[in-house]
Amino acid sequence: MKRLHVALLAAVGLVFVWSAIEPHDYFTWFMEVFPAIIGAAILFWTYRTFPLTDLAYTLIAIHMIILMVGGHYTYAEVPLFNWIRDNFHLARNDYDRVGHFAQGFVPAIIAREILLRRTPLLPGAWLNFLTVTICQAISAWYEFIEWWTAVAGGAKSDAFLGTQGDPWDTQWDMFTCLIGVTVALLTIRKLHDRQIRSIE
Repeated sequence: MKRLHVALLAAVGLVFVWSAIEPHDYFTWFMEVFPAIIGAAILFWTYRTFPLTDLAYTLIAIHMIILMVGGHYTYAEVPLFNWIRDNFHLARNDYDRVGHFAQGFVPAIIAREILLRRTPLLPGAWLNFLTVTICQAISAWYEFIEWWTAVAGGAKSDAFLGTQGDPWDTQWDMFTCLIGVTVALLTIRKLHDRQIRSIE
């Protein structure tokens, strides 16, 4: 295992342990951290048969940490973003927006990598279109999970939903994801292409 991958694993492991110590509540913690646990299991399973680029692993680690911080505090109560809200007179704690931006930015690289390495697609319009479509589908599916959790959990699920009274929170979440995908494709596409060529 490469040193970078060991370092990323150690960082994620440390944050995971910290996040599990006296979180806001364990229901919210589990709901927020569960995708990271599933993702880690998939990465371990595929590490030798389909290793990803260093860029992909680094972004996945960052995304996992974002999820774990949100799980520990809840997305509406992350202290740094409470400070930003109060000092800049914002209407809400926007850590949730960071999470949904990452929900577009990081899966964009994963989807792009799988499509480039496992299908006949080449860099270009069709690859970009399918990458955006996949990420928006993931975002929509996550909003379905939030809806079903709200129906099943009632008031207990409020911290997981993190809407902070915004009736357009679902639409903002999906739009922020779209921004994340777009920024990823515009800024690190060429770096990603170089890394894919290096491991092939």
